[in-house]
Amino acid sequence: MITASIFLIGLFVGSFLGVLVDRIPKKKNFIKGRSHCENCKKELGVLDLIPVLSFIFLKGKCRYCHARLPYFYPIIEICTGIIFALTYIFLILNSQFSIFNPLSLITLLYYLLIVSSFIVIFFTDLKYGIIPDKIIFLAIAVNIFYLLIFNSSFLILHLVSGFGAFIFFVLISYIFFSITKKQGMGGGDIKLSFLLGLFLGFPGIIVALYLAFLTGGVLSIILIVWKKKAFLKDTLPFGPFLIAGTVISLFWGNQIYLYALSLLGM
Repeated sequence: MITASIFLIGLFVGSFLGVLVDRIPKKKNFIKGRSHCENCKKELGVLDLIPVLSFIFLKGKCRYCHARLPYFYPIIEICTGIIFALTYIFLILNSQFSIFNPLSLITLLYYLLIVSSFIVIFFTDLKYGIIPDKIIFLAIAVNIFYLLIFNSSFLILHLVSGFGAFIFFVLISYIFFSITKKQGMGGGDIKLSFLLGLFLGFPGIIVALYLAFLTGGVLSIILIVWKKKAFLKDTLPFGPFLIAGTVISLFWGNQIYLYALSLLGM
């Protein structure tokens, strides 16, 4: 019952995150201003803004001008609902979690805030090729505050993991530029790497980066083979791969890490 409730909360939060994804790159105010149809500019009513259900009932069309609505928003809403529910289940399975315990609620809120920032970064980079600094810096501040107040014994480990990931990405960017004379990692990816290391710590960040480079490399090879991408010319936004690797590492990183060690005979 609680999991279903958190999933529903995630749907509504996802609706707001979709607004952030759409407005932050355009430097629009995401607090003021009613949502409206991009085609006819008509302001949307309450019944037009029910997460997922409005899209289904309206058959994916604007109520007023009948223009096709992008699948972008219901996808964000559903993804947010699923990740919120998985986050709650993850905390239940990995700790003595009680919904009636104030510290447990703070921990849940912390994780939900961080994964919400990841969802914004994922879709903003996917849609616009931009990783917004304000989201990264806000998430970093939330991470440091939480570690200082509620998990100080792991603060150093997480800071070292963050700076280690940051330096690793700086070196990759420098080496790539030295060889190709073109920018490799963008500044947003480098700053994001610090956030991910700070959040996951060790060995979680290792698993996340491995998954990100593996999936990004495989997709790049597929696109090159299909001639959808030119070798060393076209680029893919790497932020979504980093976020996907981080989310997988958050939920299943320990199992993946232990399995990898067993394969290496360690």
